[in-house]
Amino acid sequence: MEEGKSKHVLMIPYPSQGHINPMLNFSKRLSTKGVRVTMVTTIFISKSMHILQSSSLPDSIQFDTISDGFDQGGFAQADSIASYLSHMEAIGSKNLRELIQKHNFSDYPINCIVYDPFLPWALEVAKEFELVGAAFFTQMCAVNYIYYHVHHGLLKLPVSSIPISIPGLPLLELKDMPSFVNNPGFYPPYFHMVMNQFSNIHKADFIFVNSFYELEEQVVDSMSKLLQLLTIGPTVPSFHLDKGNPNDSDNDIHLHRLDSSATSWLKTKPAGSVVYVSFGSMVSLSTEQMEEIALGLKGTGFNFLWVINDLERKKLTEEFVEKICEGGRGLVVNWIPQMEVLSNKAVGCFLTHCGWNSTIEALSLGVPMVAMPQWTDQPMDAKFVENVWKVGIRVKVNEDGIVKREEIEFCLRQVMEKDVGREWRINAKKWRELAIEAVSEGGTSDNNINEFVNNLKRSKN
Repeated sequence: MEEGKSKHVLMIPYPSQGHINPMLNFSKRLSTKGVRVTMVTTIFISKSMHILQSSSLPDSIQFDTISDGFDQGGFAQADSIASYLSHMEAIGSKNLRELIQKHNFSDYPINCIVYDPFLPWALEVAKEFELVGAAFFTQMCAVNYIYYHVHHGLLKLPVSSIPISIPGLPLLELKDMPSFVNNPGFYPPYFHMVMNQFSNIHKADFIFVNSFYELEEQVVDSMSKLLQLLTIGPTVPSFHLDKGNPNDSDNDIHLHRLDSSATSWLKTKPAGSVVYVSFGSMVSLSTEQMEEIALGLKGTGFNFLWVINDLERKKLTEEFVEKICEGGRGLVVNWIPQMEVLSNKAVGCFLTHCGWNSTIEALSLGVPMVAMPQWTDQPMDAKFVENVWKVGIRVKVNEDGIVKREEIEFCLRQVMEKDVGREWRINAKKWRELAIEAVSEGGTSDNNINEFVNNLKRSKN
């Protein structure tokens, strides 16, 4: 049988943009090694997603759908987080079984499921069919390592001893911990979800982490003593790293309306003169915080490109936006292909919430950061940005939980104008070079992907 037909992987991401694109980029890597991939999204996500016109997805990557029980509105249709997750497990697992059976009667039967550990039931379905099961952690290794410690009782909550000392990690304060560990009562269903990632991980045949070995060497070595894992990242488009596929230049799927004005605007700005500002697709800031960011940007006098989705933009009046952008110094847009912006020579700094995708994309493109974490994994990512990788600075929050305009202006000036900013740019370039090396032929991530592909065999069915 042809090699490609002997290897067919189902990818099951958690249904949000930040989880879908890393798996899709990993799928593109697998496709270059003779693996056929079917990306499985929920019906609602399938109807909502926009695939870039410039997308060059190979024919060996196809899409299919399952229901999560909320086909019209997705997560927003559910009564609660807990309701959504329980419905998705009950209905999604049933649909997944039917999907596997459908493919097993085709020319390309399934022999492996790569699943997001937020959905541990997908591994149970894989084992019902005697398929290879591979967990794909979309967050950095250090965050998974913390969650593993909490799940297995190696780190007791609430944390009573500060600083927190865990082998392989730097000394940590509470503000450095993932928000669900810092405050376990914060969104209890999410706390349960991130802890439940490890409920059946011992059944997985492979465990992938969207990072690369050189970036988290000590963490990977320490966690590997507890749980065998393979770093396979950064899962960013090939054009920006090893250039194995020169047409693969951006994340292919977006769940928001794209604004094309940023590209032409950036062309008018000098190299290194623009602050790029984005807090991701899920962060919701207070009106006061939005105004402080805006006034901090205006106070620097730097050019800035700020991504604000439609819902968040309602917190600022049009008159206010026009005032901070006057003279063409600023541009506010709804949503843009982030890789295209970060790779633009005009961008000199990234003011970011430090979601892992944004963080590893900035590292991969050598862009220094001002870190303004909000929740989930972001505080830990920001800790590494500032103190471990030394590619930026973390803002200080006042007693009311607000980052004031003066603090934002100070941090941006550190990156854009001060000597330490030059050091951060040098370090950022170093991490970019190591990321390229990791995914290139013979690199650590490339070797780990080859190990998976070489051991991937037809399931018994």
